[in-house]
Amino acid sequence: MSNSYKYIDSNYTYIDPKSGILKNLVDITDADDLLFFESVTVTKRISELHIKPIKIIGIESLFSIHKQLFQDIYAWAGKERTVEINKDGKQFFPTSNFENAFRFIDELILDFKKTEKNDKNQIAENLSQILDNINYLHPFRDGNGRAQREFIRMLALEKGIDLNLNPPDNKDVYEKYMQGTVNSDTKILKELILSLID
Repeated sequence: MSNSYKYIDSNYTYIDPKSGILKNLVDITDADDLLFFESVTVTKRISELHIKPIKIIGIESLFSIHKQLFQDIYAWAGKERTVEINKDGKQFFPTSNFENAFRFIDELILDFKKTEKNDKNQIAENLSQILDNINYLHPFRDGNGRAQREFIRMLALEKGIDLNLNPPDNKDVYEKYMQGTVNSDTKILKELILSLID
């Protein structure tokens, strides 16, 4: 999978112009050091969410999750991005229309909450639609994948389902997750989720 993100950030809102890496709360100026620090602190914060999950109310809960995961690293943790992002030439949702997207995703979440706990097919369908739309939204400058996986995990928990879209012992799951999100393929995402919850 390609990882060629491009950002329109001519004012250096997020990037330090000297080091070329994301501005951070701990003044790290080396990309590898930042990656390591981020990995350690986010892993710790994810484990806290496993102990005390956030109740999903709507899209605002995604922002709470992002804040929880990245609060030790970035001042903009839990805040919507102000720059445009594309990956491999594909534009993510424009910031100017975020409010419309938030309302639409809230409707998808409401539909999910109405789904019967034993209707795994519909649960997988709803979760794949929510995941696809949140991924296209890409509301944060960085950390979208980790936040959205936790968001989907916690939604599934509300139906009594343990769903891990990035298990450490199964790279195939993560590769299918990436294939489904990058290509906006809800069929792949639904099949993957169904295989994990059935």
